[in-house]
Amino acid sequence: MSTLKNQRKAYIGLILITIIIGLSFIFVIIGLRHASPMDLLAHRFTAAAISILILWVFGLIKIPRFNFKKAKSLLLLSLFYPLLFFALQTFGLEHSTASEAGIIFSTTPIITLVAASLFLKERTTILQKIGILFSIVGILYIIYFSGGAGGSTTLKGILLLLLSVFALVTYYVLGKVISAAFSAMEITVWMTMFAFFIFNGFSIGNHFHNQTLNQFFDPLVKSEFLWAVLYLGVLSSMLTAFLTNYALSQVPASQIGVFNNLSPLVSIAGGIFILGETLFIYQIIGGVLVLAGVIMTVFFKHEKSLKKV
Repeated sequence: MSTLKNQRKAYIGLILITIIIGLSFIFVIIGLRHASPMDLLAHRFTAAAISILILWVFGLIKIPRFNFKKAKSLLLLSLFYPLLFFALQTFGLEHSTASEAGIIFSTTPIITLVAASLFLKERTTILQKIGILFSIVGILYIIYFSGGAGGSTTLKGILLLLLSVFALVTYYVLGKVISAAFSAMEITVWMTMFAFFIFNGFSIGNHFHNQTLNQFFDPLVKSEFLWAVLYLGVLSSMLTAFLTNYALSQVPASQIGVFNNLSPLVSIAGGIFILGETLFIYQIIGGVLVLAGVIMTVFFKHEKSLKKV
């Protein structure tokens, strides 16, 4: 049984995840200036794997031992996240704009809510459902008035981004079940190392085949690329994976999904403070709707239904 203190920690972690992911789009764009999507994924998870090894060397974490029985369920979980999610997302963003991708990713809470209700039997109130709708309306409001509604996303980009959303929701549902048998760090280490070997294997193997191995290492001499990789690998991959796995063990999956809608707001804030963009009134209105939706989804729980269980 999760304690109130652990749940608060989980929600703090979800807020950090939202901020990190919201700013990660900037670093993905920077990384793609210097490397292909698969090379960027390989370097990203190399940075994540190295950070785990450094923490282990200094005794800050313990790398768990895996047996075959454990590996099977963790392998299934890792297949959906990080492997499929990041791969589909990165290649999808190659064929879409960030604002139009935001429209697609804003469907994550609804799909998560439906999946959690069907497979995890999680109960939600009418107010929680209304909260999710508020959050989505806020995101669509911002995107519409920013001119994103008429963007140039291709059918390929839409399909890839939608598939990445389904991969993420599947991870939420499976993670809610599997996380009960493993620690958050155990799942995070396995996921990171799995992605490290798979993405590097595909990337290096492809360069060997095309005799272009030098192109794999060329971006590493550019400081801009290194900073992007460190952010994406250490913060946006390893740290967010740990925080998500911890949250899955403490709060309902349907409530975790709604925090995805806050990331576009963080992206706007990043544009304002990093790129010097102007904050418009429609962004403030949309932001209030999203925040109201998150508050309603997280805090309006159905106590009566819980008593009946």
